[in-house]
Amino acid sequence: MTLAAIIDAAPTPAVAAATAIAARTRQLAIAGIYRAGSGHPGGAMSCADILAALYACELNIPGGNADDPRRDRFVLSKGHAAPALYAVWAAMGYVADDVPLALRKMNTTSQGHPHVLDLPLSETSTGSLGQGFSAALGMAMGLRLQAIPARVYTLLGDGECQEGEVWEAAMSAAHHKVANLCALVDYNKLQSDDRNANIMGLEPFAAKWRAFGWHAVELDGHDIPSLLAALAEAAAHAAGPTVLICHTIKGKGVSWMEDQPLWHGSVKMKPEETRDALVQLGAGDADIAAWMA
Repeated sequence: MTLAAIIDAAPTPAVAAATAIAARTRQLAIAGIYRAGSGHPGGAMSCADILAALYACELNIPGGNADDPRRDRFVLSKGHAAPALYAVWAAMGYVADDVPLALRKMNTTSQGHPHVLDLPLSETSTGSLGQGFSAALGMAMGLRLQAIPARVYTLLGDGECQEGEVWEAAMSAAHHKVANLCALVDYNKLQSDDRNANIMGLEPFAAKWRAFGWHAVELDGHDIPSLLAALAEAAAHAAGPTVLICHTIKGKGVSWMEDQPLWHGSVKMKPEETRDALVQLGAGDADIAAWMA
C-alpha cells in the first residue's frame, strides 16, 4: 500500500482522537510552563502532534500498565520537551492534570526532564542529548533477544542530531538490523541559540540517515494522517530501523512563538502572553482561569 493510499485510508476516528489529544497537550504544556516560571515551550509545541499520534493511535500499552513487558516503549530523547510529555500523558488519562501543572516544582515527580524513578511511564531518564536514543536502541535489542514482539519509539530534536552519539547509535542500529526501533525527529530547524543551519547544518538530512542504512521517511509533522501513515510504514518495514523526519514549526499553534529561537526555552511566560497563547490553542475560559489562578 502506498504512503498516499495509507493517508487516504486513515480512519477518521483515529485522526479526530489524535487531533484532540494534541490540542489538550499544547494547552496543558503551556499552563505548566507558566506555573513553573520556566521551561521549553517552543519544542513542546512543535512535538505535540507527534506525541499525540503516538500515544492516541500507535503505542501498545495494555491497560496503560507501565510494567507490562508486552508494552511498546517510548523514549523522549529530547528530554527538555518534558512539558509536552507530561501533558500528553494527562490528555490520555494516564496521569492526572496535576502532573503537567506541577512542572519543575520541588517535591513533585514532574521535573524539568523525565525521571525514570519518579514516573512509571518514563522508560529512562533523559536530558543529556543523544543518550536517550542510545538507550532506546538498547531496549529494542533487548526486546528482540527476549522474543518480545514490542516496538520502541524515540523522539529526537534536530539540534540533538548534531551529537556524535546519535550517529554511533544510528550506525549500530542499522548494522544489527533493529527493525523494532523507530526514531522520530522533531525537525523544527531551530535550537537554543539560533537556526540549526547557522550553528551546524544537518542537510542533506534524510540522505545522511539513508547512508547509515536507515529507512527514512520525510513528512509534515503537524499532519496527523501523514504521521499515522508514516508510523504504519515504519511498522511494516522489517529490514531494519526506520526514521521519520517530521518537518515541524517551533512554537506551533501560538502565532508569536512560531519559528522564533527566543521561545526554545529558559523563558518566563508573562500572564498576558500565557492567556493569549491558551486562547489561541483553544482552551476554555474555565480552564484558563483555573490554570492561571
